[in-house]
Amino acid sequence: MESLITQFYEAFQRLDGDAMAALYHDDIEFHDPAFGDLKGEQARNMWRMLCQSQQGKDFKVIFSNVQADGETGSAHWEAFYYFGKAQKKVHNSIEASFKFKDGKIIRHKDHFNLHKWSQQAMGLSGMMIGWTPFFRSKLRERTRSMLRKFEEKRGT
Repeated sequence: MESLITQFYEAFQRLDGDAMAALYHDDIEFHDPAFGDLKGEQARNMWRMLCQSQQGKDFKVIFSNVQADGETGSAHWEAFYYFGKAQKKVHNSIEASFKFKDGKIIRHKDHFNLHKWSQQAMGLSGMMIGWTPFFRSKLRERTRSMLRKFEEKRGT
């Protein structure tokens, strides 16, 4: 299953959201601090959207410490990109955990420090409120709205 995780992040490095989505089980459940809980096609579309949004931009993903057995796995990955209209430089460090079923990823959880991310992505305002439940709620509203618009354009 280590090869499955490796394939996932290699596809991300190529910004190939369809290849990433193909590694997810039909019943995938995903969670991270920015999107919250996503299931099925929403989780697959999140990666498609993120990959599409970074096409032609200064974006880099590195991954390491890939470990897996037949049922679970983990990896460390880092993303380097520019965020928002102000194009703030972000270096996000993420710990990922996985569960597998039928040779695919059925559970994927990414954990990162949302307050640290918000400071990089939003500057002073992120530093001031990035740790609050209010901020997390507003960020999830924004990311979910972006995902809905992406899905409407795709017709999914």
